[in-house]
Amino acid sequence: MSDPHPARASEKEDKRSFLQKVAEFIRPGPDSRDELLEALTDAEDNQVIGAESRVMLEGVIRMADLTAGDVMLATPRMDRLNIDSPYDELLHQVIETAHSRFPVYSDEPDNIIGILMAKDLLKLQRAPELNIRALLRPAVFVPESKGLNDLLREFRGNRNHLAIVIDEFGRVAGLITIEDVLEQIVGEIEDEFDIAEDEGDIFGLADRSYRVSGDTPIERVAEAFGVLIESRDADENFDTIGGLIAHELGHVPRRGEHFELAGLKFVVQHTKGGAVRWFKVTPQADGATPA
Repeated sequence: MSDPHPARASEKEDKRSFLQKVAEFIRPGPDSRDELLEALTDAEDNQVIGAESRVMLEGVIRMADLTAGDVMLATPRMDRLNIDSPYDELLHQVIETAHSRFPVYSDEPDNIIGILMAKDLLKLQRAPELNIRALLRPAVFVPESKGLNDLLREFRGNRNHLAIVIDEFGRVAGLITIEDVLEQIVGEIEDEFDIAEDEGDIFGLADRSYRVSGDTPIERVAEAFGVLIESRDADENFDTIGGLIAHELGHVPRRGEHFELAGLKFVVQHTKGGAVRWFKVTPQADGATPA
């Protein structure tokens, strides 16, 4: 006798969880991490999992070997606030860097005394009598050797989104955010400064300046502004405007730094992963306007 409800059988098969499907596919279990990664690739090839799922699973596996020191933003690129700075100066830095959280130091940059939320700084506008120290939240310190798995667990448990990384001598080595950890699993998390490549690389702004991606080819910038852009070092060749300016500066560009080249003023507007994501470019010479 035939099953009067054949569709229900297939529905039951589809109720297997994602992890159950993966586990059944790779049974018997792999003997090494490399075999597990190969099994995930095979699972994708056999349409057991999708490409994005494979990438995320691989990220989880590889994250087990990573530490805070591997992923952190190093000290030279940290944006810190001086507790003794005037309110207007603090507000300007907050607006320029566009972060939501800032390490705050007293006396010397390595003496981190707390974390300031950008939104809390606005409270001083309504109540100038408030002491900025009262707005600080406790800073969380972790060693460079802290595993990312443990760190993510702590981020989730204590609801902190930022930690100060300390080296073996007790000095500030950098900072790490929950976003930095999650990006090891899901890939780069786009933010308000990230624009897809197919949406362009040079944008006009209201103040007659321009926003230029650091990945923009030098030839594209030169053609757009009608200028000749060359490196001062004849032996060096660069493909992107970000790479060229980093070389000219002689160090990893920091947010807020400016550099003049070929009649154009470049201001570093946003950095990520040690590279410039966006410049604000202002033509210094008449007629230097993107086509």
